[in-house]
Amino acid sequence: MNLTIRHITRYRFEEPVSFGLQQLRKTPKSRHSQNVLRWETTVTGGTQALSYTDHHQNTVDLIEIERGAQELVITCEGEVELADNHGVVGRHLGPAPLWLYRRVTPQTKAGQGVRALVRSVSGDTELDRAHALMAAVAEAVTYEVGSSESDWTAEEALSAGRGVCQDHTHVFIACAREMGLPARYVSGYLMLDHTTEQDAMHAWAEAHLPGLGWVGFDCSNSISPDQRYVRVATGMDYHDAAPVRGTRQGGALEALDVEIEVAQQ
Repeated sequence: MNLTIRHITRYRFEEPVSFGLQQLRKTPKSRHSQNVLRWETTVTGGTQALSYTDHHQNTVDLIEIERGAQELVITCEGEVELADNHGVVGRHLGPAPLWLYRRVTPQTKAGQGVRALVRSVSGDTELDRAHALMAAVAEAVTYEVGSSESDWTAEEALSAGRGVCQDHTHVFIACAREMGLPARYVSGYLMLDHTTEQDAMHAWAEAHLPGLGWVGFDCSNSISPDQRYVRVATGMDYHDAAPVRGTRQGGALEALDVEIEVAQQ
């Protein structure tokens, strides 16, 4: 299956920007049953200063906002060829060592709620337990758009009992690491059945399992990723895989609009 993607991020500033830098992680990975046929990033109101690969093997574009700009528009578009691998990504590739993905971050720190959820999970194999964990997270945290804060931890999402894909992913990662499994955050695109238009990227988790390597688990949809999923960036948690992170001086009262289209070619 081939998917075409168009992702527009538009910032408007009430006052001119005197200095600004943005890190983009929006370029899909060309590996593991996924082949990027074409991908292009264009910028209005800024320039692409450089591009590099970080230690999670994410492509990072550094955007410098033009001095005096009051609007920044970043357009990413391309086509990706995908095959269904039933969520199996395969063996770990460096440079980040596998043990790194057992380390706890502030958003994935296990507390009373995470430990209780882990105790409720059973299975004959690590794969069985991971699938059971995915179902348990989906049951414990009801998917509800706009119901959570962007900086919520796994424990806060469990306590609230609601959240979005980012919260599901942090809870799964926290539990998997508590179970002794390396786990990581994945951001990407998902082709929906009912519409081609979206207002945000998707997120899911991957756990490293004996004999299989990295395997994906999407708690929000209770499935392992198939050929509708495009992997873009990975990391310890959302902060490592965020589509855009940056800093600026000036440009007060920012307004942000995001438009995403994902469709089968």
